[in-house]
Amino acid sequence: MTTDFHACSGFCARCHTSHTLPMGKAKSAALELIRQLDRTRRLDRHLPIEKSDPRLSTDYLFGKARGKMFGVMVCRQTDRTEIILKSFSGQYNGLWEIEGWAPPLFDLQHWHRVNEGPEREIKRLGIEIDGAGLDNPRGRELIRRRKELSQELMKALHGLYTLHNFRFQSRLLADVFAGVNGIPNGAADCCGPKLLNYAARHHLLPLGMAEFYYGRPNRQGTRHHGRFYSPCHDKCGPILGFMLCGLDGEEKKCS
Repeated sequence: MTTDFHACSGFCARCHTSHTLPMGKAKSAALELIRQLDRTRRLDRHLPIEKSDPRLSTDYLFGKARGKMFGVMVCRQTDRTEIILKSFSGQYNGLWEIEGWAPPLFDLQHWHRVNEGPEREIKRLGIEIDGAGLDNPRGRELIRRRKELSQELMKALHGLYTLHNFRFQSRLLADVFAGVNGIPNGAADCCGPKLLNYAARHHLLPLGMAEFYYGRPNRQGTRHHGRFYSPCHDKCGPILGFMLCGLDGEEKKCS
């Protein structure tokens, strides 16, 4: 399989092999998505304008929230016809799921059940900390409790993520990062994992994937509107290695 600078790749610890999925024809599909976003200025462009959700306007990406990474994957279905998948990183304006876009790697209702109570308590502790101040024993104890609760919540939420690959295997996110000093913030919420997980679960054969940034440049100045970027190494590398496993053999069988 040929590679390029913007290829999706990662090392699989299970089979001790580096797997790669190039951009291929996904680049032209991504350029078309950019043109559509420029023209319609919304993510639910398939709906009549009067039914559009104002939260899905692309104006959101050019304000305080800044831009976001988007991904496009071209896949072959079992009947050999091609389909285009698309995704966005993390949440979009507070939304995890949007019709027509690849979903996150967890059950959203379960995520809300796990998150709701602890998040409410964390916010309550924050209010107490503001009132107590930082330079006294009570304030420091409240900070310790909030940090501990935040860590427990993050561990519980990470436990909801299940990764799938093209060997029909599944793995918990925590298992992928076992032995590493913690799971990076936002791991498995990026475009690539969302696309690969959807393709693997729906028996689609990925032919190419491209990721681009859309919106106001990020604060670090490392992402710029309309440019293509490779998946991040620290957060996505360990995940993509497992998720791409089995794809090489499937591509050869179907070519």
